[in-house]
Amino acid sequence: MWKLLYNIGLLFAAPAIVAVLLAKPRCRPGFFQRMGWHDDASNKHASSQRLIWVHAVSLGEVVAAAPLVKALHERHPEFRYIVTTVTETGREAVEQRLAGIAEHRYAPLDFPWAVAGMVRRLRPLLYVFVETEIWPNLLWTLRGHGVPSVLVNGRLSSRSFGRQDLPVLRSFYRSVLKTLTLCLMQSDRDRDRLVALGADPTSVHVTGNIKFDQPLPDIRADEALRRSFGIDAHEQLVLAGSTHPGEEELLVSAYRQIVERYPSIVLMLAPRHIERAERVEAALREAGVVVQRRSQIREKQSGPRVVILDTRGELARAYREAVVAFVGGTLVPVGGHNLLEPAVWGTPVIFGPYTDHCAEVATLLSQAGGGRRVTGVEDLVASLEEWLGHPAARHRVGEAAKQAVLNNQGALTRSLEFIETCLRAAPTYSDSRVPRGLGSHMAKP
Repeated sequence: MWKLLYNIGLLFAAPAIVAVLLAKPRCRPGFFQRMGWHDDASNKHASSQRLIWVHAVSLGEVVAAAPLVKALHERHPEFRYIVTTVTETGREAVEQRLAGIAEHRYAPLDFPWAVAGMVRRLRPLLYVFVETEIWPNLLWTLRGHGVPSVLVNGRLSSRSFGRQDLPVLRSFYRSVLKTLTLCLMQSDRDRDRLVALGADPTSVHVTGNIKFDQPLPDIRADEALRRSFGIDAHEQLVLAGSTHPGEEELLVSAYRQIVERYPSIVLMLAPRHIERAERVEAALREAGVVVQRRSQIREKQSGPRVVILDTRGELARAYREAVVAFVGGTLVPVGGHNLLEPAVWGTPVIFGPYTDHCAEVATLLSQAGGGRRVTGVEDLVASLEEWLGHPAARHRVGEAAKQAVLNNQGALTRSLEFIETCLRAAPTYSDSRVPRGLGSHMAKP
């Protein structure tokens, strides 16, 4: 019943979904792949090679999934690997981090013909998806053909969990969650919430957060990084990463106060959505702030200023160069982003009150003395002035942040061991035929 009702709803919503995709320039790439109209002819030579399909919706999920894909490839080089994403930033991250290991595809929209077409072409022996990116038709289709589905690094925020309070919604989610072979969750809280929504308790396990197992970027390539940012040797960098609308104004307000006492401080803003860089720059210039765009730095500039990081793939390395880091999505009600990116470098971490998406990590860093929660501009200024004025104390905080990361590694290994059990039970396909039942639903390209 739920499958029928869900697809009726999708049918009515389809025109609006397609209109949104076509209206937003950043959603247009891969449109035909998303609709299921993609001929994988370029990879017909690999059609006989068994395949593992990994789905990571966007940049953050790709960063988390990349070490997992690399580890699987090391264990099983005989398999072919496809990583699907929804966003352009996700695609770029796959191509940068998994070059030569995995191929990229855009994830199909959850229309029956699109997911059936994708499964028909890929014929996966295993489907792995990151951080509770649940698509009912895809999971129903995979289950119908015996393909194990594994949720890795699963989490369920308070906002997402609260939306499912209605009994009718819980009944729907129960019908979807029972398709999952394994649910590997970040914390006890996430496990309990998923079970409450209807997941089979015997399939739900706490393995930890694989983001703790992220390898450090190659620092040998970073010798000229400060110069490329336009930061002089005597200057200190305060970096605010993954910021959202409403946060930049608060951060610049705090910066204007601390720079009076510490004139060698340079603030770098890294908007979560890089396409906002031009708007952020215009707003700051209108407010009388000296601004530089990272992509447009041609020569050094001295004095107080704000640098906007408008290039991709440099945020993690930039955290290494910072004396203090702020992680965005936390001063506005977004839920927060990856607090571990600066912590792994031994950089003290500041975050705001909205950390629902990273609650366990925020608590861990606070308790370990490696991070601090602030409630607003006044709090932020006080913390920055304290750490900027006491280098030894700042160093202790950074070391505590780094040690907290090291002490909580191991989720990647635990997740891999569970995935191995699914690989042993994975289906096999004959080269001469499509899995039964898929071909009749395939949309023509």
